[in-house]
Amino acid sequence: MSSIGLQVRQAVPSLDPVVADYAVGYVGHISSATEDSVLSQQLDIPKEIHFIEQLLISAGGDVTKVEALGNKIQQNLTKKLNDNMAKLSITGDTSKRLLDIDLINNQQRDLDSSLALLQSTTDIEHTGRLMETRVDKKKLQKAEAKIAKKVAKRANQFVQYEASKLINEQKTEDYDSFFLKVNPIDFGAGAGKSKDIKIDTFDLYVGQGQRILSDAQLTLAYGRRYGLVGQNGIGKSTLLRALSRRELNIPKHITILHVEQEIIGDDTPALQSVLDADVWRKQLLSEDTKINERITDIENLKKEFDEDSLEVKRLENEQNDLAQRLEEVHNKLGEMESDKAEGRAASILFGLGFSEESQHLPTKTFSGGWRMRLSLARALFCKPDLLLLDEPTNNLDVPSSTYLAHYLQTYPSTLLVVSHDRAFLNEIATDIIHQHSERLDYYRGSNFDSFYNTREERLKTQKKEYENQMAVREHLQQFIDKFRYNAAKSSEAQSRIKKLEKLPVLEPPHEDKQITFKFPDPEKLSPPILQLLDVSFGYSPDKLLLKNVDMDVQMDSRIALVGANGCGKTTLLKILMGVNTPLDGSVSKNTRLRIGYFAQHHVDGMDLNQNAVGWMSSKFPGKTDEEYRKHLGSFGITGSLALQKIQSLSGGQKSRVAFASLCLSNPHILILDEPSNHLDTSGLDALNDALKNFKGGVLMVSHDVSMINTVCKEIWVSENGTVKRFPGTIYDYKKYILANADASGVVKRH
Repeated sequence: MSSIGLQVRQAVPSLDPVVADYAVGYVGHISSATEDSVLSQQLDIPKEIHFIEQLLISAGGDVTKVEALGNKIQQNLTKKLNDNMAKLSITGDTSKRLLDIDLINNQQRDLDSSLALLQSTTDIEHTGRLMETRVDKKKLQKAEAKIAKKVAKRANQFVQYEASKLINEQKTEDYDSFFLKVNPIDFGAGAGKSKDIKIDTFDLYVGQGQRILSDAQLTLAYGRRYGLVGQNGIGKSTLLRALSRRELNIPKHITILHVEQEIIGDDTPALQSVLDADVWRKQLLSEDTKINERITDIENLKKEFDEDSLEVKRLENEQNDLAQRLEEVHNKLGEMESDKAEGRAASILFGLGFSEESQHLPTKTFSGGWRMRLSLARALFCKPDLLLLDEPTNNLDVPSSTYLAHYLQTYPSTLLVVSHDRAFLNEIATDIIHQHSERLDYYRGSNFDSFYNTREERLKTQKKEYENQMAVREHLQQFIDKFRYNAAKSSEAQSRIKKLEKLPVLEPPHEDKQITFKFPDPEKLSPPILQLLDVSFGYSPDKLLLKNVDMDVQMDSRIALVGANGCGKTTLLKILMGVNTPLDGSVSKNTRLRIGYFAQHHVDGMDLNQNAVGWMSSKFPGKTDEEYRKHLGSFGITGSLALQKIQSLSGGQKSRVAFASLCLSNPHILILDEPSNHLDTSGLDALNDALKNFKGGVLMVSHDVSMINTVCKEIWVSENGTVKRFPGTIYDYKKYILANADASGVVKRH
């Protein structure tokens, strides 16, 4: 093998030692296989050598030298294989003759026992007779949950609790298998049954015994659209995940679909991917094809027998059964309007920004954000009885989010959506569920604004009741303390003691922790501050992305840049910052101008292995750790959060670190690309207030209609290759989008 190693290094002098050792070891493995009577019959030496050649070439090897080396090794191995095969044809396979037949049988029994142990559902490891478990898993799950609850309550902290192996079984399943497991095909068993969901008094845990809901009740009326709101990290996504996996008791006849993560890209066209998402339709069409093929086979088989023979009667009975089943399949496909499926799928994709051309591209060609849209399109196409959406507008532009809201307003089944987008919830929600303090509070008949106002009134009332009771308690206690041992007043003191004991125990009202952002006030600059004059840009002169753009950003500007994804919004921001150079026109900026840029993918610019304090001190040196911690605290990164690795922070917390770093450059102009993503309600309120009070200019790309309406005074629209000021508010722009939709409700793309 040392000679092969030398030959490999001579052919590829700069080869990494690890790759060289792997290549030599692989050749050694092939060489050993030529000596084995079984492996040698399955060995394809040219194919194996081709793999080694491709490995060495990809590692920097010269193609000619590598191919010469490959031919030499292949000749040697082929000769060795032929010699061994010739030897075996004379001597036979002596390796197996050395083994006693009883030993072989014993080994086979041991192997069978090991396989049975791996495949069984045993809960206890033992060396005696293998016994199949008879434990009821549902009862075991309930018992384990009770134990975990007791342990967590006793420790009053996060605990590690190892549950039964039966519960911890993990199996990787493809989408179709998981869908059918959660939603078995229903041929009428659920007809007429209520699709309301009511789950009484349940607890929900996450991670290592951390409880997120205690004695909670979940009530979802069929046909209502619920917005689930609450602070980051409170467990909203965990609740959706538990519902999607039927970990909570949801009737089997209610179909569920959860848009949780982007789909895995492959060679499937986008349109076909959406069609395949309806696994019921896919399975029924497949069954339809198989039944028709079998019926055709039966017709052909019947010709081979006499008409009165038993074989013909048996085939006719099978044919009748198949015909009956085929009718059921056709009826089910008719209920699903299967014949209209492709048009409906294309309409949904187009509304979410997929052009007619891109609908036929493989899913692997799309970026993460577009694959998330594809997941959303698949869910809308399936029309489940319970649709679960987690922050669906995070990857959408204003036209797509407008289309989605418009589509969901007429969604016929139950919708439960986690979102911090106020305008989106205002448009689609019929009810709000507020998750906090391990409980769920319902605000029926409320969109987000009415929930927010009602909740504020509730908090004021609860606070007033609590304060009044505390005052009464204090007054009674003072009298008791003063006259408890006074003979003349003892009866009155006893009366007040009884009154105090009868007072209901009120908990102080829960209020979300309020945070504030503040951007430092920059010094004044003389205009022009930042201007684009007749700017055109494209990655090639014959294909312009933007043309003849004029824009002026001043110290008091509040500009929202909107438009469909891919129309050049982020490109325009990069031109303003000097990252992209225009092909034509000019960019004029004040020489003292400082720009603070918040990137949509700001995490890419962070060192996730550092903590927030360390990262900021490396990026903006010159302050003490205490000063950095104080600064981060003003953006809600308090206590130990500032010293945790950035990778362990939530998406909203990472965004707050990014905003905190913006301030340290004391910018005159803030350029923000999707600043609202991942922020919860308190974070959005803090950002809105900070931007309104900022003394510099603001230019933002955002899909958050509520933020745009609160902060921005001007709406600029990117479409048809240019950027123009829109004559109206962001709500006027949404009306403009819907007015330009076709009859099917699909937003026209520019």
